[in-house]
Amino acid sequence: MKGGGMIAVGLVAPRWLSSIAKADVLRQAQGDKATGDTVLVVCQWSGGNDGLNTVIPYANKTYYKLRPMIGIPEAKVLKISDDLGFNPGLTGLAELYHQGKVAVIQNVGYPEPNRSHFKSMEIWQSASPDTTLKYGWIGRHFDQQLSVHPLNPVVALGLSTDQPLALAGHSASIPCFASLADLRTMIGDADTDKMLREIQGKDAMTGSAERAVQTASRSALDAVGVLQKQLATYKQTATYANDSFGNGFKQIAQLVATSPATRVVYFQAGGFDTHARQTETHQRLLSSFGNAVNTFQKEMEAIGKADKVVTLVFSEFGRRAQENASLGTDHGAAAPMFLIGNSVKGGLHGPIPDLDNLREGDIAHTQDFREVYASTLAHWMGGDPETVLGGKFSPVDVFKE
Repeated sequence: MKGGGMIAVGLVAPRWLSSIAKADVLRQAQGDKATGDTVLVVCQWSGGNDGLNTVIPYANKTYYKLRPMIGIPEAKVLKISDDLGFNPGLTGLAELYHQGKVAVIQNVGYPEPNRSHFKSMEIWQSASPDTTLKYGWIGRHFDQQLSVHPLNPVVALGLSTDQPLALAGHSASIPCFASLADLRTMIGDADTDKMLREIQGKDAMTGSAERAVQTASRSALDAVGVLQKQLATYKQTATYANDSFGNGFKQIAQLVATSPATRVVYFQAGGFDTHARQTETHQRLLSSFGNAVNTFQKEMEAIGKADKVVTLVFSEFGRRAQENASLGTDHGAAAPMFLIGNSVKGGLHGPIPDLDNLREGDIAHTQDFREVYASTLAHWMGGDPETVLGGKFSPVDVFKE
């Protein structure tokens, strides 16, 4: 193992080290450079979230005709307008909404929607409904950034056991960790650190590919070691619930507070495939999210980062307008997205779902999700939407000047 750096990085060292090293080779060749100070948190709701029971058209009688059993009674709705309100589980999000920190973008989808979890998630993460674009939309953004200036090895991070397609790029490599505990375990232990460095073996010939990988791997260890030390110095005072959203946002807050080089953090939580007995499960998930994002926003306020952090929330599709016989909902199409933070134009964006003009039982999309991405890329991430998305999409007016 000590004889070959390429083998060590590719097969022996952990995947996160290989990922960072690939980016670090380019960084070392060009020198380091900062890329801005805004942070995008992407929160993926896996399973297909029921938009109609998330942002509820309580004033529309058709809603209750379509959902006589699982429709949320008007008395329980957290009203945000004369026509719409949040699920009763979203008290935390409702508080932020009334503070002007939540943009609700309605009826988001894409033409000819696909109801397969796998395919629709691929479409959302690649931003390519016709599958002509390779890699993920965030990965392509950092590919484009890398063509202009070098990137820090931890410019983007995923909290995931496997890399989401959204983070996959041609040149830019984005490391993913199941949790920050994994990072602490690998770097915090002196014996492990020593072993990983020794695996690189004796230096290969100067100028060779093996030498470049060896050097990058050692530098990557140093970079992640710095991040680990930064994490260890942060004294978190906010209290999060011990559930998927609570644990996710707790770790994201730690990263934002301690890693000034990180521009994107990607996080996903599942459970939204509510085919049966939806009401209780869905409300519990939304409550978990609402409470976590509310605590996260308050923590960002406390550490002076609130104006620099925006959270984008999406799911691969909405659900059918009509409830099914199992007191749940089946795979649908359009649904709301959320952008949350001090720097968004809070409020409702787009028309109320038209329940009297469904398309094959689904809510018709009036907003292409790539238009939301275009706005995020152009006005928050400093990117080139046309290059990243492979065409022109009109940005949604959801960011403050």
